[in-house]
Amino acid sequence: MLEQWLGSSWSEVGLVVASTAAVFVAVIAYTRVVGLRSFSKMSSFDFAMTVAVGSIIATTAVTSSATLVNALIGLAVLYVLQIAIGVARVRFGAGAAVDNSPLLLMDGSKVLEDNLRSARLTHDDLAAKLREAGVARPEQVLAVVFETTGDVSVISGEGPLDRELLAGVRT
Repeated sequence: MLEQWLGSSWSEVGLVVASTAAVFVAVIAYTRVVGLRSFSKMSSFDFAMTVAVGSIIATTAVTSSATLVNALIGLAVLYVLQIAIGVARVRFGAGAAVDNSPLLLMDGSKVLEDNLRSARLTHDDLAAKLREAGVARPEQVLAVVFETTGDVSVISGEGPLDRELLAGVRT
């Protein structure tokens, strides 16, 4: 009766519960070893890592053909890749191959139209971010940066702006 109603047997339900719990514990353990960078939003690789880990967890939780061993190995490979790319970024300057560059959208109160188009943002998008940051007048803006994460940072207040804050930002 239960198998017809749920489409699963108690043993299959138990396997799903155990596999999901084991993968969840493995993600926590791997993240403790590798560090919180595993789930940061700092680069496109970090985003891909987060999506891939979520996909492995979901596949293990809902697919009877996904084995626990395969899920744990897949997670381990992702975390090892995360470490390897992190080392390559720091030691060998491979960041340009993995990371996006932040892009300056406003320099003071001046909107950089080409950069806005390049980021595929509209003036309405920019205005919304300025409102979120509590900017009342364009003259209050020191800089607006489209970050590597897709977030928009608004630097406002009394100037002058320390240009070191814009190191690495494309203009």
